[in-house]
Amino acid sequence: MTTHTVNREAERVRWASSADAWDRWADPMADLADKFNQPLLDAAGVTAGDRVLDLASGAGEPALSAARRVGPAGLVVGTDLVPAMLTGAVRRSADAPERPAYAAADMTALPFADGAFDRVTCRFGIMFVPDAVAALREALRTLRPGGRAAFMVWGARAENALFQVVGAAVDAQLGHDPVHDIAPLFRFAEPGSLASALTQAGFASADETALKPVRKAPRGQTFWRATLEMSFGGRLTALTAEKRAALEADIAARFDALAQGDAVPLPAHVRIGVGVKG
Repeated sequence: MTTHTVNREAERVRWASSADAWDRWADPMADLADKFNQPLLDAAGVTAGDRVLDLASGAGEPALSAARRVGPAGLVVGTDLVPAMLTGAVRRSADAPERPAYAAADMTALPFADGAFDRVTCRFGIMFVPDAVAALREALRTLRPGGRAAFMVWGARAENALFQVVGAAVDAQLGHDPVHDIAPLFRFAEPGSLASALTQAGFASADETALKPVRKAPRGQTFWRATLEMSFGGRLTALTAEKRAALEADIAARFDALAQGDAVPLPAHVRIGVGVKG
């Protein structure tokens, strides 16, 4: 596990300041998000009738996808530390045939009974908990014997083009800001570090796999804007129009330099850690 100091209150600020952007981009990004949701749900073994706890649900993923899988006989509860992050989840669930329930909750002190769930999922959330092992231990507590938990995290920053390029442009144009530093995103980038944390938390068995998809985006399009607003939203609100335009021009130029013909390759690296309760 890479050493990062994660501050609970700084993370509250990060996500509260970007909640509107997550809600705004949730629907346009749904198809892309599903490419991450399905492998995570597969790894957790989510199936019809399961009781699923989704941690750090944000704007509703993968809680909504899990609800479709478990069907009317199952139950999905989505949680997030920051209540504002769940606004989009509630909105998106309003017309869903199978609706998750949502609750604000701290991953290190979950308000659920021992053994209440068959599966626990968490997509890109465990990295932001100051005491990650304590959070994993709480997930373990809420699982029934034989239940599975699956956590998705980012691999190395250098292998995630959107974060690497957008982050470099933000730092170049605006300077470094420790409150909105994206370094915690890559806290479990080192292979095996997440599985090690699961073992430390008490899971009977733990393993980890990597996914390294390469998406191609059309050259000249603002495909990077979602990453900019969702990951750096707290830094954008105070910018003048001129500053925002200069930042976006820098990002566009950096991606244009990576283009191969009419397409920009966007490699990504995510890791899925799975733990099974004895």
